[in-house]
Amino acid sequence: MLNISFLPEHIITVGSFAITNSLLISWIAMAILIVFAYFATRKMRTVPSGLQNFAEVIIEGLYNLVESVTGNDKQTKKFFPVVATIFLLVLLCNWLGLIPGVGSIGLWEEGHGEKTLVPLFRSTSADLNFTLALAIMSVGAAQIFGIAALGVYKYGKKFINLKNPILFFVGILELIGETAKMVSFSFRLFGNIFAGEVLLLVISFLAPYIVPLPFYFLEVIVGVIQAFIFAMLTLVFLKMAVTPHGEH
Repeated sequence: MLNISFLPEHIITVGSFAITNSLLISWIAMAILIVFAYFATRKMRTVPSGLQNFAEVIIEGLYNLVESVTGNDKQTKKFFPVVATIFLLVLLCNWLGLIPGVGSIGLWEEGHGEKTLVPLFRSTSADLNFTLALAIMSVGAAQIFGIAALGVYKYGKKFINLKNPILFFVGILELIGETAKMVSFSFRLFGNIFAGEVLLLVISFLAPYIVPLPFYFLEVIVGVIQAFIFAMLTLVFLKMAVTPHGEH
């Protein structure tokens, strides 16, 4: 039976902590990034080769991209770790969700008189918990960088300004806008990846083997685009946060 669920399925519970199939993919993604970083930097050479060379190409490309937006080397060094981490983590989570077996290999459970498949793995970005947490972190980082760059009083005037009713109303809109960022961030990534997951599941169920291949290729591209959009929007919001009000 074909089963499509918005919620991630619980695989195992450790104490009071429930481990879901989407959480497992996120742990695998983090482990891959950590292991890759370790082996790429274990024996650093002046003339890079192998994994070090590959890692430097990725890092340099992302760094130049961040610098092209900030136009400021100091800001680039501050923003780069956040933006690069988001991009690489989201990209890897998106791609891991496309590996054959993810979403289709699992355990059969019986409920309501019929058996349903509980997948052992599920795309992390198809879990709203992950995308919302990432969105909160992204918007929260913008507030922290903004306060650090402008100070509490100057940055707070962006949201609370009692000089006149118009500025006060604009501040309320700014507060609403910050909340809207988290909602749009989380649902944009979740919606695109979940829709792709459902599409591949339905196509594979109706016409397995050859027919789904073009759709897999499409989802690989979508995974890159969604990771890029999330990272770049984060970068833009960070840049706007550290820019004094009226200079955007």
